[in-house]
Amino acid sequence: MKKPTLKQAGLAAAVAAALLALAGGWLYSTRAPADKKPAHAIQPALTVTATRPETADWPQGLSANGSISAWQETIVGAEVGGLRLEEVKVNVGDVVHRGQLLARFADDSVRADLAQQQAQLEEASAAQAEAKGNADRARTLANSGALSAQQTAQYMTAERSTAARVQLAQARLLQEQIRLRHTQIVATDEGVISSRSATAGGVIGQGQEMFRLIRDNRLEWRAEVGSAELRRIRPGQPVRLRLASGATLDGKVRIAAPTVDAATRNAMVYVDLPGGGEARAGMFATGQFELGHAQALTLPQSAVVMRDGYSYVYRIAGGGKVVQTRVTLGRRVGARVEAVDGIQAGMTVVEGGADFLGDGDTVRVVVAATSGRAVAAKPGAALLVQAEAAR
Repeated sequence: MKKPTLKQAGLAAAVAAALLALAGGWLYSTRAPADKKPAHAIQPALTVTATRPETADWPQGLSANGSISAWQETIVGAEVGGLRLEEVKVNVGDVVHRGQLLARFADDSVRADLAQQQAQLEEASAAQAEAKGNADRARTLANSGALSAQQTAQYMTAERSTAARVQLAQARLLQEQIRLRHTQIVATDEGVISSRSATAGGVIGQGQEMFRLIRDNRLEWRAEVGSAELRRIRPGQPVRLRLASGATLDGKVRIAAPTVDAATRNAMVYVDLPGGGEARAGMFATGQFELGHAQALTLPQSAVVMRDGYSYVYRIAGGGKVVQTRVTLGRRVGARVEAVDGIQAGMTVVEGGADFLGDGDTVRVVVAATSGRAVAAKPGAALLVQAEAAR
C-alpha cells in the first residue's frame, strides 16, 4: 500500500479544519437568545429627582451700607466767660426738655456788676431830672430876655446829654442782667445729651462747648447708593435695617441728596429711624430698600452648585444626560433663589445631588412619593424637590 503524499496530507487537514468551523458555527446558532448580552450597556451615574423653575411675585429690594447719625445735633456752650462752673445737673444719656437747667455758674461777680450799673443808672437819672428842670425854665424865660441865647443853648445841651447818659446806663444794666441770666445754662430744645465737656469747678471761656444735644432724640441712617440706582429711590419708601448685633428696625426714606460724590459716584440717602431701640449714633448698619414687587423665575437653592466662583445648574437633556448650565442669580426668599439668566421656564434641572455630577453624566430621574420612597418618574408626573444620590 502506498503512503499518502505530502500534498494529499495538507488537503486532508484543510478539510478537517473547515468541518470543525462549520460545527462551531452551528452550535453557536443553536444557543438560546437569552444568552446574548449587549456589548455597550450605559449605567446611570446617579439616581436623582428633578424640578422645574417656577414663576413667583417677589419683592424687589436694593441693598446699601451706611452709618447711623443724629438727625440734628445742638451745641450748648457758655455765653459768658471767666466764671467758675459751680454745678452740673445732667450727664450723657439724660433726656432733657426745652428750658431745663443743665449747669450753673457762680454769679457773685455778675450780681456785683449788676448792682453797680443800677447805681449808675440812678445817678444818670438824677442828673437828667436836674438838666430837664433847667431846660424847662430856660424855655419859659426865653422871650423875657432874662437869659442869653448862649445860656439857653447850654441848658438844652445839658438836657440832651443827661438823657443820653441815662440811655447808656440802661443799656449797661440790661447787659449785666443778660450776663446774670446766662450764668444758668439751659437746654435750647427737647432731646438727649450726647456728650458733655463741662466739669464742676472749672473756669469756662466764652463760647466754649459744654454739651451736645441730639434734638428730639431723632436718628437717621445715611446710606450710600450708587448713582445708577438713585432713580429707584423715592421719599416714603420703607427700609429694613440690620445692625451689627443682628437686631432689625424699620425706617422710611426722607430724601436723597441732590449731589453725587465725584470720587465714589455714590449719593447719600437719608432714612428716618424711630426713636428708642438698639440704634445709636455712630453705628454701622446694612439696609434693604423695598422697591415693590416683580415676577421672578425661581429655583430651589439646592439645585444651584457653586464652582470656580460661578453658579451652575444641571439641565436634564435627552437620554438622561445632564448639561452643566451657568446661571445668574438674583433675589433670595427663603429656600428659593431667582434665576435672572441662563435657564427658562419649562426646563428640567437636577435639584438634589447635583454636587456629585459632572457635565455629560447620565442620570436616572425619580420623584418622591408621599411615603418618602423614591419611585420611577412617569411622563407628566410632578417633579418634586428631593434627591437620592447613589453613585
